[in-house]
Amino acid sequence: MSARDTVEIGLNRFARRGYDLDEVSIVPSRRTRDVDDVSTAWQIDAFRFGIPLVTSPSDAVVSPATAIAVGEAGGLGVLNAEGLWGRYEDPLPVYRKLREAAGAEAPPVALLQEVYAEPVKPELIADRIREMRDAGVTTAVRVSPQHTVQLAPTILKAGVDLLVIQGTIVSAEHVTTGGDALNLKEFIADLDVPVIVGGAANYTTALHLMRTGAAGVIVGVGADTYSTTDAVMGIRVPLASAIADAAAARRDYLDETGGRYVHVIANGRIETSGAIARALACGADAVQLGEPLRIAAEAPGGGIWWDSVAAHPRLPRGATSAPVEPAGSLHDVLHGAAESADGRTNLFGALARTMAKTGYRDLKEFQRVDLVIGGAIGDETR
Repeated sequence: MSARDTVEIGLNRFARRGYDLDEVSIVPSRRTRDVDDVSTAWQIDAFRFGIPLVTSPSDAVVSPATAIAVGEAGGLGVLNAEGLWGRYEDPLPVYRKLREAAGAEAPPVALLQEVYAEPVKPELIADRIREMRDAGVTTAVRVSPQHTVQLAPTILKAGVDLLVIQGTIVSAEHVTTGGDALNLKEFIADLDVPVIVGGAANYTTALHLMRTGAAGVIVGVGADTYSTTDAVMGIRVPLASAIADAAAARRDYLDETGGRYVHVIANGRIETSGAIARALACGADAVQLGEPLRIAAEAPGGGIWWDSVAAHPRLPRGATSAPVEPAGSLHDVLHGAAESADGRTNLFGALARTMAKTGYRDLKEFQRVDLVIGGAIGDETR
């Protein structure tokens, strides 16, 4: 690591310099294109999508119905196998309880912990997967690393297309003295479905996860406006740098394997169309969005946002939001037309226009766009 990559924070103690997305700007080139000639399509394994969207597996924004709607809109909806839809035969009364507790404020975390104390029921997970499959969309569910071995047989038997193994931080090697740990490489090698795994926070972890055989690696710790991971655990990942590191790992792994490409999926404080464009420009193949989707009329949480770790029974790491009124349909949020100028609707229409303004016709080309570093441009998420 060169000297310019580090700063001395005290006598003989150095820290690496990192950059967040709002410190990075995209530079137009000498060429522009017609927006109708731009493609935002993305493909992982055999599955092709019209937009580079993977949803956060939060019950606030994803139900089986909204996962289907996201698929029909060109993205990949990911249902949380350990969420409300895997715990309750009918979760709608639970959603009503959360909304009623919210009023004009945020529902208490203690209430989230209470409703998530209901055990996960494998038969319900299978039912939800079949519901999504019957709709004809690509089907994906998320499991935590801790429960992958237990729940994977049910998920695979139900016919899932993509398995997402996701935690705040996931490593290829987990050291434990309390029983057997999940060996990702052995587990993935035995599967017939592609696996997306994460999150990773740096080059080394991303490369190790790629070597497990994963089709995609999630980069970032999922820290959005309402995340308290930094305050609770002291962990914060400057996402622009993390994406660039993972993209470098992807390139090196491509050379190492003679052509195996692993997709990088950015997950963090990506809450506007501009942040989506910058994440892809830094080298991501797709973005994982959660909180930005709560303004869609179809969001099951009714405008409330919470991340899955906000309900952790011992160490919650996220605040719940107060409810907001819908800004439009899911189609409006993803494809427009936008009626406000805050970058929170027509998210992927804006991406296509950014690509057109900078002269790139597809996402792989767009990853080569010039970037500059400047001061943070302020909070654009409110």
